[in-house]
Formats: sequence, C-alpha cells, structure tokens
Amino acid sequence: MNDKIKLLEKLQILEQEHRDLDDIIIQIQEKKTIDLLQMRRLKKRKLILKDKIIDLRNRIEPDIIA
Repeated sequence: MNDKIKLLEKLQILEQEHRDLDDIIIQIQEKKTIDLLQMRRLKKRKLILKDKIIDLRNRIEPDIIA
C-alpha cells in the first residue's frame, strides 16, 4: 500500500509538470517569437513525461485483459 501511495504522488508530480509544459508551449506560440529548438525540446520533454505517466498508471492499476 505504501508503494501505491508513492506511485500516486509521483504520478501527480509528473501530471503537473506535463500541464506546466503545455502552458509554457502555448505561451511561447502566442509570443510569435518561436525558437524552434527550444520548442522541439519542450515537446520532446512533454512526450517523455506522457510516457512516464502512462507507465505509472499501468503500475498503479494494471490493464488486465481477460
């Protein structure tokens, strides 16, 4: 049970970081002074976070196919 709590806390942190990155990307796009390299890095980081979030969700509640 303690492991599940730790996983949930980690999941919450990663989801918040993912939302923050989304907000940053939107702000950069609205400024119209887009640094393509920076944008690429942010989007890559966001995809990595998404993969980690999916992995954590599967570890917390495995999707068992019967």
